[in-house]
Amino acid sequence: MKTMAKAILGVDIGSDSLKLALVKGKQIKKTALVPMPNNLIREGRVISTETMGELVRRTMKEHGIRCGEAALALPNETVFIRSVTMPLMTIDQLNYNLPFEFRDYITDELKDYYYDYAVVSTGKSAEEASGEGEENSESEERGGTVMELMATAAPKSLIEESKLLLHRAGLKLVKAAPTVCAFQALIREDMQKNGGEEREYCILDLGNQSIRMYMFRGERHMVTRVLEIGMNSLDTVISEAYSVDVHLAHTYLLSNYENCQSKEYCMNAYGNITVELMRALNFYRFSNPDSRLEDIWICGGGACIRPLQETIAETLDLRIHTAGELIPGGAAVEADYSLLQAIGIALY
Repeated sequence: MKTMAKAILGVDIGSDSLKLALVKGKQIKKTALVPMPNNLIREGRVISTETMGELVRRTMKEHGIRCGEAALALPNETVFIRSVTMPLMTIDQLNYNLPFEFRDYITDELKDYYYDYAVVSTGKSAEEASGEGEENSESEERGGTVMELMATAAPKSLIEESKLLLHRAGLKLVKAAPTVCAFQALIREDMQKNGGEEREYCILDLGNQSIRMYMFRGERHMVTRVLEIGMNSLDTVISEAYSVDVHLAHTYLLSNYENCQSKEYCMNAYGNITVELMRALNFYRFSNPDSRLEDIWICGGGACIRPLQETIAETLDLRIHTAGELIPGGAAVEADYSLLQAIGIALY
């Protein structure tokens, strides 16, 4: 008898908005996107779990979302992420050894973190694996087969806060992983759809506070570049042009009030953004001379700004794709450019 897929709610708590995606199997059943109240997020951490839990609960109720289990996308800044190569070993051996892979990165006690991993590949020799991520000298000395992992370490305090937050919304936390894992899950689905072809992916998250370029080669996460410029720079120039506060300027931007997205002051701001993107892309290509990157997928709040998309396409000379193309089945989801992480973490 075939087991019915369980529904799970993907939760993405951003600095600018809360995103929810109810996923069953690989089908997106319902979604929700609501603005984030001011001062509820600081440096990627929730200031009040009680207030945030109530926001999640109320959003679920208003959008008719019923679910008991949740998957949470953790901001990359709050966790440690490493690509590691280790000898083939049992799960128990791996769970014992994994914390020591972070001993040079974590300044707190190793016991204060939860550790997890995703297998990228197995069965390679140490010689084959060297140069494809971080090397493990012990594996090479043994000359045996190895496995490539994407390993993560998350503070126990962060996970406990997340459990409490979701419990206040009537949800049980069953999965928590960094944003990069949400994208990895979507890339895996896209590769299966395209016959397993391992191409390069650049996922460009045009966020409010900053912009992030996630580079993948197949499912393998290569690097994430964080640019200290975001869509709030557009709010600032619109605010100055109309002599209004930045919050009202943000609504002007999203609604394209008086065609402000195409005004000279915004076009100049797009130019500043694309210069930073070009610098990051050039550095990536310099560091990876064998790169054949040709495609970029755009998500985040800035993905809805058509003139910005066009400027990026012209400057970077890459094929531009919408975030929705990575959603399984090509599902037509309202505001899919902002829901990618919520959907991906539910699929992970």
